[in-house]
Parts: sequence; C-alpha cells; structure tokens
Amino acid sequence: METLYLKNSQMKEFEANVLDVTDDRFVVLNRTAFYPSSGGQPHDTGKLVCDRKEYPVTFVGKFDGKISHEVSEAGLKAGDKVKGTIDWDRRSLFMKYHTAAHILSAMIHSETGAKISGNQIAEEKTRVDFNLEDFDRELIGSYEAKVNEIIDRKIDVEIEILPRDEALKIPSVVKLKDAFPPEIEEIRVIRIPDVDDQACGGTHVANTGEIPHIEIFKAENKGKNNRRIYFRFF
Repeated sequence: METLYLKNSQMKEFEANVLDVTDDRFVVLNRTAFYPSSGGQPHDTGKLVCDRKEYPVTFVGKFDGKISHEVSEAGLKAGDKVKGTIDWDRRSLFMKYHTAAHILSAMIHSETGAKISGNQIAEEKTRVDFNLEDFDRELIGSYEAKVNEIIDRKIDVEIEILPRDEALKIPSVVKLKDAFPPEIEEIRVIRIPDVDDQACGGTHVANTGEIPHIEIFKAENKGKNNRRIYFRFF
C-alpha cells in the first residue's frame, strides 16, 4: 500500500483501487492519504466515493501492516475505483497540534535534556510526556513564549525520508525512548530548520505560521521521572 500522507501531508483528495473488503465495513486500498491512528495522533475521517455513492470513513487503523478504512455504508468490493476525500478541518487541526508538539518538545529537550516519552493529540488539547526527575514550574511560561515566537517566525517545515544509518547520525532525531527496530530501513524525518529534527510518521503543517499560539495550562507529575504538560490553542 502506498501511504500518500507520508510524502504529502497537504493532500486532501486522492484516487485509489479497492484491494479488499471485510464484513462490508473494512476497506483496504492500494494507496491512501487517510492517516491511521498512530503515535498519539488520531485517525482521519472523510469519505470514499464510488459511482456517485458516498461511503463515510469513520475510523482508520493499521493492522498486520495494512491500513484499514472503516466505512458506515456497505457496498464497496474489491476492484472498485474510489475517490477519497479527507475531512480537512479535523486533519488540519491535528497537523497544527502535532507540529506545535514537536516545537514544544524541542524546547523542553533544549532546556532540560529530557527525552520525550509520549504524546496524545486531541481536538481540545494536547499533552507531551517527558522523562525528567523534576521540572521548574516557573520555566513553563518561558517554554510557551519560545514556542509562540517560533510559530511567529513562519518557518517552512520539511519532510525527508532518509536511510536508517544516515538518519540516526542526526543527534536530535530520536527523542523517543524506544529505538527503531532493526527491520526499519528508512526513517522519515520532520525538520524545522534551526529548531528541531525528529523522526516521525505523523502529518504536519507546511509552515509554522499556520499554527495558532499555544497556551500551556497544566503541568503535572505522572510518577518517577515522568512529567506531563498540557497545551491548547487560543
């Protein structure tokens, strides 16, 4: 399956062929721009259209290496040609949150040396978890201000897919605790020049200027060496 969103997060529509349908609900295509739930980023929604009939896409997940589109209408079958359309308001919001999370993570790492241990994006707020023995709550306001300053600089966000060995030479690429398994031969790197280089399979804005200002509204301890920051847009 060709994963179109990995090379072009801005793609709103695409054409594809149906490879398989299970239980009249779970549709596998030969190519897709729909993002499946993964890495803390929720799945896309939207629709597939075939012969003028619409099949709303309500969930997208990856199972056994294949991306499955759950539709709420029956009727699609293997061999059908479809046009896919992404719910752009939902995707755009998650892209903005995801790129903002990268910038905030870069600030935390730069200031404290902490590695990011997880994140969860949602419609109303997003959280970032990082491994740190303790944090100075007085510094949180400075993180917020620095993230907003980078947003205002309107920096282009670049996508590169690099050979594993080359990607892992970039010191800041792997901020997540768990390293990539040996079978991963290529690594997709999201680059915000002079701010962050991070391995990531999610979708992102094309320019930081697309992101609203953030507000860090909550910070908490989540156990030994685990800290959590929540932010939202305003």
